[in-house]
Amino acid sequence: MPVRKQITLRTIASELGLTVQTVSKALKGKPGMSEATRQLIVQTAEQLGYYTKDQIRSLRLQNIAPYPVERQRFLLVQTEESVSYNRLLLEGLHHRFASFGHHIETMLLPKNISEKAMQPWLEDSEVQYADGLFIAPSIVPKAWEAYLFQLPMPRILLSFPPPGVRIDSVIWDVYEAAYQSVAYLISIGHSRILYVGDIHVQRGFSLRWQAFRQAMSDFGLEVDPALHSIEPRRTHPKWLDELRDKIEVGKPTALLCGIDGEVPLVFRYCQKLKLRVPEDLSLIGFLNEQDSNSPLPAFTRPLLPIRETGYRAADRMLWRIANPTLPFEHIRIQCDFRIGETTRPVKEPF
Repeated sequence: MPVRKQITLRTIASELGLTVQTVSKALKGKPGMSEATRQLIVQTAEQLGYYTKDQIRSLRLQNIAPYPVERQRFLLVQTEESVSYNRLLLEGLHHRFASFGHHIETMLLPKNISEKAMQPWLEDSEVQYADGLFIAPSIVPKAWEAYLFQLPMPRILLSFPPPGVRIDSVIWDVYEAAYQSVAYLISIGHSRILYVGDIHVQRGFSLRWQAFRQAMSDFGLEVDPALHSIEPRRTHPKWLDELRDKIEVGKPTALLCGIDGEVPLVFRYCQKLKLRVPEDLSLIGFLNEQDSNSPLPAFTRPLLPIRETGYRAADRMLWRIANPTLPFEHIRIQCDFRIGETTRPVKEPF
């Protein structure tokens, strides 16, 4: 494959039908254009593979070629349980790899498969011929992970790693997000906070609960697990009815819902119980994202950087390929926090 040509300011200007001066001003952050135009120029520059001198110097220090000779092929493997994350993760991976001229594909692992058949399935699917592997969150059954971890290729786990596993990982920091959520509720007067979320499905779910307990303890508040909705979800009506009982007993002034798929269910169930959000009950929801056209209110929530995690994971993959003997690292991407319409300062219990 021929060496990929270096991208210049003139290349970007020609692509967008703008002047070289306009492109230069945008990339240097100078005024004189709309923010939409500036973002378009920056995004186009990145997609085409334009790098400043400082960026090229940084990449070369990491042994990463900014203009690689070969186009590499990477795989994002997942099961049905991780599909909800897939689009955002894939956007981040694709966006970053496009600037280097590389390619990312997805592969769905079968869910109903015996452990004995996993290794042959991976061999038949020719997974080993990819240049690198990304392992999505929420892989089910969990036995898949052991086989994926052993593959003789660069691998990035997009989840919290189990102890002792020799693998790089990149993940949005739900521990900090849960802690930050508790701290915000306490800052506006709430002390009776009920946690909602199955903590048994994956490591990230249990970490949210751990962070909740740690934050409550740090603020001098006791946590009785029996008063919180953390049990496995076998049927929706059962755990929602149990949630109603926990609300009646604990009389919380706020709920912290730690699982994306449970947030709409909990909000609607509060409506069914004639509990107004946030007038009667404040609610923080861990949504992966929220569509502005959604019928739900704008939630107070941590902004989970799922797309940014994909972007950062692509960098880590290229670094790992260039530095195969260096120690493995676990990277957590910090979350921002957005105050929406579902929380308010504490009032007298209903």
